[in-house]
Amino acid sequence: MMDYKEKLTKGSKELGIDLNQSQVEQFLNYMQVLRKWNKKINLTALDKPEEIIVKHFLDSLSCVKGINLVGKEKVIDVGTGAGFPSLPLKIIYPDLALTLLDASKKRVSFLQRVCYKLGLSKVEFIHGRAEDYGQNDDYRERYDYAVARAVASLNVLSEYVVPFVKKEGQFIAQKGPEVEQEVINGEQAIKLLGGKVLKVKEITLPFSEAERRLAIIDKVSSTPVEYPRQAGQPKKKPL
Repeated sequence: MMDYKEKLTKGSKELGIDLNQSQVEQFLNYMQVLRKWNKKINLTALDKPEEIIVKHFLDSLSCVKGINLVGKEKVIDVGTGAGFPSLPLKIIYPDLALTLLDASKKRVSFLQRVCYKLGLSKVEFIHGRAEDYGQNDDYRERYDYAVARAVASLNVLSEYVVPFVKKEGQFIAQKGPEVEQEVINGEQAIKLLGGKVLKVKEITLPFSEAERRLAIIDKVSSTPVEYPRQAGQPKKKPL
């Protein structure tokens, strides 16, 4: 029977990623810190090592199927939670300039601890709301890529995320099979925000029957200054 460490290496290989020993250790340390902190603060409903490996780590790494990373890009993870999908990507591409944004101070403290434990540098931690930072010139339209694995529908999620992406950059949303309808419902909102849906890519997750999709949105023009709206508005009154 395959153990969880083997699932990590074999599953990564299926996604086209050859993990070295140092990266394997980083993932195992990440899992250890995650399980420890999860007893104190609500980070994930998953606790079994096999579930964390497949549904968090491999799921996050599946983003490589939609992003042509060379490893030097500037990336923001909006509503990152316990660091997914961006921290697994950072382990693979340690030179990424990464910004982790989350509304929970406790989760941000956890992320700082993980990055310290894993020896990850070039990471900025932000405790705050996407609506506020999306209007901040230090962050607005500054990123090559934005990623999100949030549960909000695509029309809401796009208002949180697209303003961070610079022109000719991309927003990658990790979703389930329901995203096909979300793309139809959110197309006008995405266009209004300066984005255009490039494609929806189907992903087969190793060791899982879960259907995954990557919605890939190109930033084709600047986001109008009125977006994102004030905190809470995108969710209350979706575009």
